[in-house]
Amino acid sequence: MLAAVFIISGYETLRWPERVSPLAEPVVRPLADEVLGLPLGTEQAVRINGGVQLAAGSLLAAGILPRLSSLALAATLVPTTVAGHPFWKVEDKQERAQQRIHFLKNAAMIGGLLIAAADTSGRPSLAWRSRHAARTVRRDLALATRTAKASGKAGARAGRISARVPARHS
Repeated sequence: MLAAVFIISGYETLRWPERVSPLAEPVVRPLADEVLGLPLGTEQAVRINGGVQLAAGSLLAAGILPRLSSLALAATLVPTTVAGHPFWKVEDKQERAQQRIHFLKNAAMIGGLLIAAADTSGRPSLAWRSRHAARTVRRDLALATRTAKASGKAGARAGRISARVPARHS
């Protein structure tokens, strides 16, 4: 269900980037020029964002690479939210309230996507697996050390006993 909005929105943005390009301009220009250092036009950036949303939304809906696709969707939603719903710039009270609702809705979707990106589908995370493996290695090493000490004592005891018992000759 979470993916549906991205599939539709991504498709529409890819098809008609001119609809959102004017809103995206104030975010794309500084991001492309100063942060990324790329000669990226606003319409091209909007199309890329739409393409990522369409592809990642489709992957998420199909259950293919859900963690990666959720993270990609969250990344595309941040600039979309800042560019599309700048409620702090709106003067009209009613319009500001509407934009704030959309902004908060998108923030909630980002939170849901981040939760989906961290979800391991019931399997242990990589961090848990590495801690568990380290614990297992420490436990096995301690067991091997105790066994070696015990067998060393047993070997020494057996040597002392065989020295005291005369050998049988057949």
